[in-house]
Amino acid sequence: MPPVKRIVSKQLGELLIERGIINEAQLAKALKIQAEKGGLIGQILVMLGFAKEEEIAQSLTVQYGFPYLPLECYEINNEAIKLIPENVAKQYNLIAIDKMGDLLTIAMSNPLNVQAVEDIEMITKCKVQVFVSTMTDITNSIEKYYRKK
Repeated sequence: MPPVKRIVSKQLGELLIERGIINEAQLAKALKIQAEKGGLIGQILVMLGFAKEEEIAQSLTVQYGFPYLPLECYEINNEAIKLIPENVAKQYNLIAIDKMGDLLTIAMSNPLNVQAVEDIEMITKCKVQVFVSTMTDITNSIEKYYRKK
């Protein structure tokens, strides 16, 4: 899978400032933490209470063109769930939501994780279509659907 191309050239932090979600000082603080400890800037902003998970997910959709899918009201296909082992779903914070032919639709909190998408394609022998969802929505869905099995 080729690297994901941005449709908006701005960094996530710039987009969040432009959309009025965070301010420059909040971004600077988050970037300082990221430089010291690593991690994803969106997750750091959520941890600090500067942004909501939904705002980060929706900004990623603006930045990269991935569709956003809130999972709380979505009924996930149980046959799709069976294609991805629970440990893999938890490792990459993603969940299969539907399968049509050889196209597997997944929701993930970090759609830029090309390695995760490649691994899912290898495991399932399907082409993967990515939607963005929040880490919380995905974690809750993993708990709900893998418990059913």
